[in-house]
Amino acid sequence: MRFCPHFVKIDPLEFSKFQPSFSPEPNDMSQDFVHLRMHTEFSIKDGLIKPKKIVHKAIASGMKALAITDLSAMFGDVIFYKAASGAGIKPILGADCWITNHYNRDDPHRLLFLCKNQDGYHALCELLSRAWLKNQHKDRGEIDLDWITEDMAKGLIVLSGFNTGSVGKSILNGSFEAAKEECAQLAARFPGQFYLEIQRIGRPELEAVVDGTVRLAKELNIPVVAAHPIQFEEKEDFEFHEARSAIAEGYTLANQARPRIFTPEQYFKSKEEMIALFSDIPSAIENTVEIAKMCNLTLKLGKPQLPIFPTPEGKSLKEYMAELARRGLDRRLKVLYPDEKVRKEKFPTYSQRLEREIGIIQEMDFPGYFLIVQDFINWAKTHGCPVGPGRGSGAGSLVAYCLGITDLDPLQFDLLFERFLNPERVSMPDFDVDFCQNNRGRVIEYVKSKYGDESVSQIATFGTMAAKGAIKDVGRTLDMSYMETDRLARMIPTIPGKNITLAEALSDIPEFRAAVRNDPQVRKLVTYALKLEGTTKSLGIHAGGVLIAPGKLVDFCPLYAAGMLPENVISQYDKKDVEAVGLVKFDFLGLTTLTIIERALDYIEANTGSRPDIEHMECDDEATYRNIFQKGDTVAVFQFESTGMRQLLIRAVPTKISDLIALNALYRPGPMDLIDDFIDIRDGKKKAEYADDRLIPILEETSGIMVYQEQVMLVAQKIGGYSLGGADILRRAMGKKDVAEMERQSKVFIEGAAKNGVTEEVATHLFELMRKFAGYGFNKSHAAAYSYVAYKTAWLKNYYPAEFLASSLTEVMTDATKMRTILSDAAKHGVEILGPDINGSEFNFTSPKTKVIRLGFGALKGIGQGPADAIVKERSENGPFKDMYDLAKRVGTSAITKKVLQAFSLAGVFDSIDPNRRKWFDNVDLVIQAAQQSESSSNQFSLFGEEEEQCVEMIEVTPWSERSTLEKEFSVMGMYFSSHPSHVYKKELSRYYGASLLDAAPEGFGDFRVAGIYAGCEKRQSKDGKYFVQLHLEAGEKVEDYRINLEYYERNLEKIKTIPKGEIVVVSIKRGHSKKTNKDWVSAGEFAPLYELRKENGAKVKMRIRPDADPAELEGIQQIILNNSIKNQEFAVPIEMEFVFPGKLLCTKLPMKISPSWDIITKLEECSALEGVSVKY
Repeated sequence: MRFCPHFVKIDPLEFSKFQPSFSPEPNDMSQDFVHLRMHTEFSIKDGLIKPKKIVHKAIASGMKALAITDLSAMFGDVIFYKAASGAGIKPILGADCWITNHYNRDDPHRLLFLCKNQDGYHALCELLSRAWLKNQHKDRGEIDLDWITEDMAKGLIVLSGFNTGSVGKSILNGSFEAAKEECAQLAARFPGQFYLEIQRIGRPELEAVVDGTVRLAKELNIPVVAAHPIQFEEKEDFEFHEARSAIAEGYTLANQARPRIFTPEQYFKSKEEMIALFSDIPSAIENTVEIAKMCNLTLKLGKPQLPIFPTPEGKSLKEYMAELARRGLDRRLKVLYPDEKVRKEKFPTYSQRLEREIGIIQEMDFPGYFLIVQDFINWAKTHGCPVGPGRGSGAGSLVAYCLGITDLDPLQFDLLFERFLNPERVSMPDFDVDFCQNNRGRVIEYVKSKYGDESVSQIATFGTMAAKGAIKDVGRTLDMSYMETDRLARMIPTIPGKNITLAEALSDIPEFRAAVRNDPQVRKLVTYALKLEGTTKSLGIHAGGVLIAPGKLVDFCPLYAAGMLPENVISQYDKKDVEAVGLVKFDFLGLTTLTIIERALDYIEANTGSRPDIEHMECDDEATYRNIFQKGDTVAVFQFESTGMRQLLIRAVPTKISDLIALNALYRPGPMDLIDDFIDIRDGKKKAEYADDRLIPILEETSGIMVYQEQVMLVAQKIGGYSLGGADILRRAMGKKDVAEMERQSKVFIEGAAKNGVTEEVATHLFELMRKFAGYGFNKSHAAAYSYVAYKTAWLKNYYPAEFLASSLTEVMTDATKMRTILSDAAKHGVEILGPDINGSEFNFTSPKTKVIRLGFGALKGIGQGPADAIVKERSENGPFKDMYDLAKRVGTSAITKKVLQAFSLAGVFDSIDPNRRKWFDNVDLVIQAAQQSESSSNQFSLFGEEEEQCVEMIEVTPWSERSTLEKEFSVMGMYFSSHPSHVYKKELSRYYGASLLDAAPEGFGDFRVAGIYAGCEKRQSKDGKYFVQLHLEAGEKVEDYRINLEYYERNLEKIKTIPKGEIVVVSIKRGHSKKTNKDWVSAGEFAPLYELRKENGAKVKMRIRPDADPAELEGIQQIILNNSIKNQEFAVPIEMEFVFPGKLLCTKLPMKISPSWDIITKLEECSALEGVSVKY
């Protein structure tokens, strides 16, 4: 909720600018013209116009006004209004609206609405909101004309919609009388403000509509107006616009079924072109100017308007906030300082700070804001909705702490109020509030109940086509293969924090540039993508923003709701534009970590009978620092879980919360370079240097290094003589790198320093240091708040690892890689991991007892919460399930579908009943059929009045091989759980290749060979622009990324591309220690798939045929071999087939060869005709 420091009221242009000279002569080019119909990119499904850019085009065309009329929406109206007003063009706001056709909902009409004034703006906001919230049909928000009251109509000018309106459609259908009747009704509904619209867009068949419309105008004495439906800026943009609309509708350009509703003529025509186009109907041109004169909408921008907060009778907002804050201080101090004597000593310091803050808040007229925020936060805390301790600079406010908005004592952590609310920089305060992700919606519902549904909504965001997305989208619409477009998209590197454009990719990436240069089809794709890159393509919901209006939201902006769902209601303006029109944004952010903590506490209470009081704990537990932070054992620990941070923790050996705060702030680009100095100075290996002794109390806690923005402010105060408010303005200017402002501030600082006895040389040096650190210094308030949350998670992990990690696993159930990492970490902590079980699992991961984690059903692909909850409910009410049929019968086949049972079979959910997973899987159809029969006859009873007991005879089958079982398990879990495929090869790898599995690789330095599952190998670009190659390997719980020599990679690229993921690879590695950096290092050399090594070492595949094998099944084996032998000749090895006869074994060599890859061996093992498959040397 940050606003411009000076509230701005942008007035429309005076209409004296509109003094056109009209002439009855049809070809008089002195006429003026105004475009009244224009779809911008904010029509979402069509339109390529950029609202800001088109204003310049209008100026160049000599136009004095311009309208924006997006399709049933006003998403871009504020952007356009500000751009046009600022450039001296009169903005006209409107919308091209869908109108409900009650006779045929599949054939809606269209009308163009333009806002005459503020009343018209409010009317259009209300109509569009009602259309999207209450009257959608096939993803169209439709206005019902019966909604429009007489007062609404007075503020709107309405155009008939040409061939898309009811009048034009009747003319096209040859029913002039029907058109006349429609026209008369619309004219009566909008007296004096209804215009018959005509267009000429290069479609000769529509000239009949022009003629019919002009005839109607004469007969009914209704004015006619020329409109040009602008979709793109230049004529040559037509083909790109066609691609844009085809992408939005899901068509390829070549698809004959694709609607072709636009023409090349729908570019931004100059007024001369428009006058010439309608030279035979000059009044149609003149009326565009007359309409523009009638449109006098002024949006008052900049002044925030808060909702009214109810206070006790007779108390003002200022009085009530002060009263609550003072009461809150007494309550907080009793907790902070239980000893009454100590509390009395501390009180004056706290009270003085509190009164100063109250005074500033009251003077800036923000008590209402503080009261609103404290109200919903304290409601959340008292209604089981966990709230974060604070976020951002708001944690620096003692008033916020006393009101319960934050939970960090700002005096304890030396946090500055002026970093949050600066009396010298007028802007709205902005509390970012973290709520438990699962309860955030409940808090929003509370706010709706307090202020009214009509006053509360979330905020729109607009998704645009980024470089990679544009490549893929355009590739699809050009009907190029997915593999080709994906290959091109992968050439564009993903660099965290940087959005690489297509232009940058063409300039900086030779591989991408060559692909474009050498292939005409790719060149066409990139040409289109360059044009569409950055175009708005989708709507979203802001991650945290919630609007609370002082009345109805539609008095400020229109609303939208995907699917007409209440939880999807959003403003049609984004966060900047809602603030511009006066709405205040409150940040209701969902923090998953709070959900994890709350669920972990539930598990702990269930297992131990008591619930730790984590809200009031001190951050001083030695065991937590020693066991978790100092060892870098921070998997799943908030803010400290990355590999780099874990390594830093081991080096830094943190012992207190201030260490965590500093490390949190240092571990980011920029200050990361100072980490070595920070640690060395703190450990006494280096001496801190202070240019002035007054810097010692400011910088001592961070080893003499400026880490926090607050430190920059304090240096400006103590050395430069700034007020803290002025110091905050200096910090902001430094962060923005405003050169002119820096020159001015430098003089102020040096002069102030001189008054404080600091030489110009030292002051200049200090100013430059401050300038450097302000650019990347971190907000200490935010670092402190999040480090406090991090400590809580570490404490839970140290004392209750199973409960905490089970809760953490629940939040990553859809990410197999993260699941695997946390499960591996749990095993290291001595936690027993139990698989998914029909009589033990719930949807979430659980901790059924201390030191035990049970996998949840939600970790299985395709299993939703509905079936899982139904299973748990039935099991808790009527006891454990006996088998698969018992499950399906008791829960019902509407929840327990064939897909659910198949997933359960593959994942081993029934292993505790019978570990033969193939048996369960092969009997699914039989079970479903029997359960459905039971359901259909459930009302039929036996003669004795009891339901007949039924059972299903399962078909017995041979279990899958270990390899097949693991593959099927992986297919439904996204990871190997019961074992790992690499273990199947352990003996072979060690005996023939001297290789150890990755998870059992030897320690120490030297040359080794390791093996594991191949998870990919790709070329990447670092932040400094250098290329490197990473090889990803897995085995058991171990995951490793090896750096591969770039030259080796490029030399063997074609071979590497053919290695399928999931194949076993053997890698030569070298491990050593650098004396220079005092760090261990590891590098990888050559690597090869096992099937290639088997070929080189003379391996062969042996298959043993079952004595009772079906001849038809043998044909299936032959087909597998034939298919493989055709595709993979390079690595094929001989095949031997063994036949078992009574008393003897016959072995024969087949004339074909196959590649002994993981995939082929697995397929062969699944053949029921084979008794065994093995690789022999």
